[in-house]
Amino acid sequence: MDRVGVLLLNLGGPDQIEDVRPFLYNLFSDPEIIRIPFPWLQRPLAWLISTLRTEKSQENYKKIGGGSPLRRITEEQAQALQKCLRTRGMDALVYIGMRYWNPFTEEAIAQIKYDGIQRLVILPLYPHFSISTSGSSFRLLEKMWQEDPELQSLDYTLIPSWYSRPGYLHAMTDLIIKTLDHFHDPDNVHIFFSAHGVPVSYVEEAGDPYQREIEECAALIMKTLHRPNSHTLAYQSRVGPVEWLKPYTEEAILDLARQGIKDLAVVPISFVSEHIETLEEIDIEYRHLAQEAGITGFQRVPALNTHPVFINELANLTEEALHASPLKLAQVTSMKKKVKMYPQEKWEWGLTTAAEVWNGRLAMLGFLALLVELITGNGPLHIIGLL
Repeated sequence: MDRVGVLLLNLGGPDQIEDVRPFLYNLFSDPEIIRIPFPWLQRPLAWLISTLRTEKSQENYKKIGGGSPLRRITEEQAQALQKCLRTRGMDALVYIGMRYWNPFTEEAIAQIKYDGIQRLVILPLYPHFSISTSGSSFRLLEKMWQEDPELQSLDYTLIPSWYSRPGYLHAMTDLIIKTLDHFHDPDNVHIFFSAHGVPVSYVEEAGDPYQREIEECAALIMKTLHRPNSHTLAYQSRVGPVEWLKPYTEEAILDLARQGIKDLAVVPISFVSEHIETLEEIDIEYRHLAQEAGITGFQRVPALNTHPVFINELANLTEEALHASPLKLAQVTSMKKKVKMYPQEKWEWGLTTAAEVWNGRLAMLGFLALLVELITGNGPLHIIGLL
């Protein structure tokens, strides 16, 4: 029988405080995260932003124990999936490939080659597709496949997104119900979906399906839940002065407080593992904001982690992918034509109709402004909280 492997893709996170700066540098070096017109400017800008953000990020990680639990949880998910597959008679090996920290995707691919895997399922741990998450990892893998003749002989398939899968929906609703049961009046608790945001330009200019998939997912969870609770969908974790998907989580919480909402069950809809966005941003920052605004009941629904129904669904996805027609990297990185995976269209001189597009002169001026602000300690980035 062919040797089967499953590659789980995720973002990664700093294991300890000392890892924060290099992790941020890797993150902002990715053109799928920050779009600039000249490749040579990517790394200097990543160095600058990571340098400016390190101290603040380190303080946030200290609040949750000094590092991210993402690697540990992802390893537990991989072990649980491997065990589940083996109970079904599939002697598969499950690997972890992180995009911005250890164990890196490149390390996982090297191990896959060493182990002689013949059939591979590439499974991102992002329920929803975005060019900045699954798309970035797919682009990296596509480059590796193009440059490595040994990989080109490997029989593989991938799964772009899986937010509508019944096992995922039932696992989410199970956790929501258990959280609602902690309230005195469960049916009147407002269910608050908080998803990681992306810049509006990703959706409107690049055709990213992320917003549509998130909205569909929230609706499917509410349908599966089949409860009378009202709900809201908002987006968190925005960075910088550009416009991100709205409503913003902090603004939506304040708006609900003004409406007299007292009980809130917060659902981290786009996260399947506990990490900085759930443990610090939601549990600490947004909880404090809600309580200050008068929301007295604030409960956060746990991330899926190794929920057995969720792990079983990952096993279902793996088995089905192995029996279906293979989906290749090139098909996904150019899917639907309107989805423009970066690097995208040729950059032009002069302002275009797209507010997010920099021309060369503005890029240089912006970079110089950042340097001046770094030296003087004053400027717009300090005002918006980036420094």
